[in-house]
Amino acid sequence: MERVLIVSSAEQGDGFFRELLRSAAAPEPAFVRTGGEARRMLLLDPFELVIINAPLTDEYGHELAVRCCEATTAGVLLVVRAEQADAVSRKVEAAGAFVVSKPVSRAAFYQALRFVAAARGRLRTLQEENNRLQQKILELRLVDRAKCVLIQYLNMTEPQAHRYIEKQAMDLRLPRREIAEEILKTYEMVEWGPV
Repeated sequence: MERVLIVSSAEQGDGFFRELLRSAAAPEPAFVRTGGEARRMLLLDPFELVIINAPLTDEYGHELAVRCCEATTAGVLLVVRAEQADAVSRKVEAAGAFVVSKPVSRAAFYQALRFVAAARGRLRTLQEENNRLQQKILELRLVDRAKCVLIQYLNMTEPQAHRYIEKQAMDLRLPRREIAEEILKTYEMVEWGPV
């Protein structure tokens, strides 16, 4: 865990959370007092963990928890009074925030940290897979556009255009994407003329 943000209107909780995080080998956290400050801070810096000690002076805190889950990849712990924990959980769990009830025991806090770390790891894996698939889709689109250009300008069939791109990639030891980009550059110049 590299960056931790604690949102707490009650200053007396600062030492408590700082000590819990220190014993969990977490770095020194950043502290803010309101939901508005937290939103500004989250725009400026990426955090791996956001702990919200509800209620805050400008809002309860569940809205901030949902917003953090939607807009960042940070793990979110929302600390609420025990009598409100179930109701607040129903509001934030679908977004991915974890609720811990007050008074906070060390065991419950550490277990929540482990859950957050596991959820963040899973999210990171899914994001990496999503990025890989997006790149693959982009490559397929470029190759398909290059095939269409070869068909249009060189009167190739689709299999011939496909074979041409594959062979160029093998012969030049370049990715198909680069071959497709070069084909598109070449024939865009033909279509639009020199710039």
